[in-house]
Amino acid sequence: MTAAVRVRGIYATALTRLLLDAGHEVVDASPPIRRRFDEAFGDAPPDVRVETTADRQGVGVHGNPEAVAALRERLAGVGRDALSWRDPTPPGTVLDGEVTETLGGGAVVALRVDGVEGEGAGGRGGATAEGYLPYGSVDDRVETGDPVRVRVDASAAPWTDRRPEVDGSLRAGGGLVALEPGSGTRVDVRDDEAARELSGMLDLLGLEPPDGWRAIWKPPAVDAGTEALEAGLERAVAAAEGLDDAVDAAGGIGVLGDRGHLRGEPVASPNAGAWVWFGRESRFALDDRRREATATMPGHHRVKAGSADASAGVDLAEALCEPDPDAAFPFGVVTDAFGPREGDALRIDHGKPDGRLITLGEGTVTEVDPDGAVTVEREMTGGGTYDGLGTPREAGDVAETSLKEGRWWYPTTYRGRDGTVRGTYVNVCTPVEVFPDAARYVDLHVDVVKRPDGTVERVDDDELRDAAAAGDVPEPLAEKARSVASALENAL
Repeated sequence: MTAAVRVRGIYATALTRLLLDAGHEVVDASPPIRRRFDEAFGDAPPDVRVETTADRQGVGVHGNPEAVAALRERLAGVGRDALSWRDPTPPGTVLDGEVTETLGGGAVVALRVDGVEGEGAGGRGGATAEGYLPYGSVDDRVETGDPVRVRVDASAAPWTDRRPEVDGSLRAGGGLVALEPGSGTRVDVRDDEAARELSGMLDLLGLEPPDGWRAIWKPPAVDAGTEALEAGLERAVAAAEGLDDAVDAAGGIGVLGDRGHLRGEPVASPNAGAWVWFGRESRFALDDRRREATATMPGHHRVKAGSADASAGVDLAEALCEPDPDAAFPFGVVTDAFGPREGDALRIDHGKPDGRLITLGEGTVTEVDPDGAVTVEREMTGGGTYDGLGTPREAGDVAETSLKEGRWWYPTTYRGRDGTVRGTYVNVCTPVEVFPDAARYVDLHVDVVKRPDGTVERVDDDELRDAAAAGDVPEPLAEKARSVASALENAL
């Protein structure tokens, strides 16, 4: 299906080009997008919202379920190393849950969600996700063990350490106008004249919220036309009526089962959601799409994804001069300006194909090559053995990791205090990106190890096979991983 889509963030220009070419309508376009495209952008309420994640690594896609499914597939197709996951807690979803922990400013809630993808889901009939409930969003005090019914206010990408934020009040619609339980009309704009006009808009449009609900006009409503306001209000009314029906059907708050899982289905799921993570190849593919609309330096999205300062630097560079689209990615210039530099601390952010992110540790940068190579050293603690190598891990061992920007693998060599090599583990992954504070990639399971006696073994092919069968690793990406592992096996 085609959809009306609102796009925001560092990928907006490239995705606008992509979506327009696919026949979608882009609405509520930002001023830069309006300048770059010879299009008549409308102000109708969007079917789907596409927004860059806070860490700039990808986008969230939320809204009409059918449209979200279509956009998820299209966005995940921008590059071989783009990966996507369903969002089990899209904004607007109403869920039953239980308070599991109370913190200083809010409570942690175990939410009953249906059909969560990835590890730890618990399976259908017992799937839970954690949410964060600020105390200010509920009328009564909550304690550990309390059952609660909450609405998802803001979701969180699976690769971040954030929990979805939930609210104790019901709300329907959004964008131009939302409805919440209450009476009268509220206008969330600072312009007094505009507020007065919007206050009388319900009478002008001849629409009334359902009994017990009131309208809340949002700031974007100030610049919207009458048709858009009417469409937004109609959607909000339909959503509120659907929410009323769903809450009535759900009855009381869900309770705990014998195994500690929450019973019952989500109370209301008006929206669907997905998360799309862009790898290095995907970011460069998005550069090409952006270049169709405006001047774009090589590695535009790769640099912007690194940090807010780097993002501002890209804007300045492109404003001052016409970038050469055929130039090489300026890794040395970027690292000189924004890092990492020798002596800096650098994390190794190890993404998993199911969407999780594991930090392998933080090391010290010992060398930076302008061609894209960065060496990181970490001192190891004692105890256990090195995964895949079987070699005992001793206190004082040093792990030396050689990271090369854009390479589909990287080696870590473990050495004892006396310099004795304890083995080398070569990780096969999506192309490495060395950002100012972290090297990032997604692990592709299959790896190659070289033991102290010189024997070489390829490991974890079964994990890659299972991930491909589960749909976590698309087959073209899985085949690339197998090819890289075979080449490494022969080379070592």
